[in-house]
Amino acid sequence: MTKWAGRTAVEIAEAVRQRVVTPREVAADHLAAIAARNGRVGAFRVVRATAALAEADAVGARTDLARLPLAGVPVAVKDNLPVRGESTRNGSAATPAGPAAEDHVTVARLRAAGAVVVGLTHVPELCVFGTTDGVHGIARNPWDPSRTAGGSSGGGAAAVAAGLVPLALGNDGMGSLRIPAAHCGLVGLKPGTGRVPAELGGGWFGMSENGPLATTAADARLMFSVLAGETPPTGDEPASPPRPLRIAVSTRSPIAGVRVTGAYTALTRRAARALAGAGHRVSVAHPPYPLTFGAVVLARWTGGTAQDAEGLDPRLLTPRTRRHAAIGRAAERLGMLRADHRGALNRRLAPFFGEYDVLLTPALARRGPAAEAWHERGWLANVLVNTACSPMTPPWNLSGHPALAMPFGSLPTGLPGSVQLVGRPGSEHQLLDLVAQLEGSDPWKRTAPVTGRGGA
Repeated sequence: MTKWAGRTAVEIAEAVRQRVVTPREVAADHLAAIAARNGRVGAFRVVRATAALAEADAVGARTDLARLPLAGVPVAVKDNLPVRGESTRNGSAATPAGPAAEDHVTVARLRAAGAVVVGLTHVPELCVFGTTDGVHGIARNPWDPSRTAGGSSGGGAAAVAAGLVPLALGNDGMGSLRIPAAHCGLVGLKPGTGRVPAELGGGWFGMSENGPLATTAADARLMFSVLAGETPPTGDEPASPPRPLRIAVSTRSPIAGVRVTGAYTALTRRAARALAGAGHRVSVAHPPYPLTFGAVVLARWTGGTAQDAEGLDPRLLTPRTRRHAAIGRAAERLGMLRADHRGALNRRLAPFFGEYDVLLTPALARRGPAAEAWHERGWLANVLVNTACSPMTPPWNLSGHPALAMPFGSLPTGLPGSVQLVGRPGSEHQLLDLVAQLEGSDPWKRTAPVTGRGGA
């Protein structure tokens, strides 16, 4: 019997369109994989076993099956995006347990394209931190279950990296797609501002964007195109190599006092050599990060949490979340959220992106911490471990530039390596072209053995 769990979304959709397999068979195979492996990695809060099979049957009965870009493709949805008929707990005991009346617009677009929602994935409370743990569970890195899957889209990353689904829908407010993608060896794309509907409440003052987690450039492109309302590529379209680009490489941290470790610096330099070998013009150049950057993003990070916590019973929030929200309220009172920091940052960045098409950086500064109950620890411990691990992602939430994490090489521990690519507004497909180019020349292992372990 052909196994479909672990296949790419492009392969599955094409097989369903050609009626090689039914959506029900695909869904059933993935649900069996989830039943067998989810206990090890902690990806899902809700598994929609019965509902997903019914959805799959409905997709199989559609008269436009042959034209659906995601025909029968199982997807996981981050638990801060409403899925009709399911609760949206956002990683918290303080959120309502009742079912959502409607799908989030991004979920609706995936379903309209033929995708089948098999479950909702774990997040940290209110999606605040870069480790996915909380009252509903802990998401673990499938390559080494003793380490965190990252956050806040950590459950989605664990599901994709373990081969439980080919695609996961997440969002990114300070790196929440790119951080878990980097830990788990995936492609995680944060689209630029306005490319995909956000509709995430306050959205951390415009810093949050919805996007895909995938194992290949082609799968990430397919899902991004659906989310963005574009005409998706078909599975038989050949990938064209990108034109020679001007690429800046920088391993300098945007946050003063936070250092990128040697392992991630070495990965980035190796990726720079690979891009130069592919014909691109690569040179060392550092974005002009402002000295106040750390304080600015801290104000928006905490201020966004304060907005998200409004109306929730504070007694049901964890202490780290309460402290985070309290600091955000103080930042608001001090006027730290009123200035146009995005405009100021982009004016500083304009000459840099006038000279360079793409920026290459490390995706992380160091490996992820242990998969533990970080929500039971103090606020400062959580902020310090988040900042030390992932200082490279937040600038592009504040600026609104598209950015992605992609697998590249491996760490000395044997865990997947990762680098970040940042582009000009509207350059998501150009970034994915670069991913496809590097994937073609140095392919990575797409999914982890669930029993895989990495060292220190």
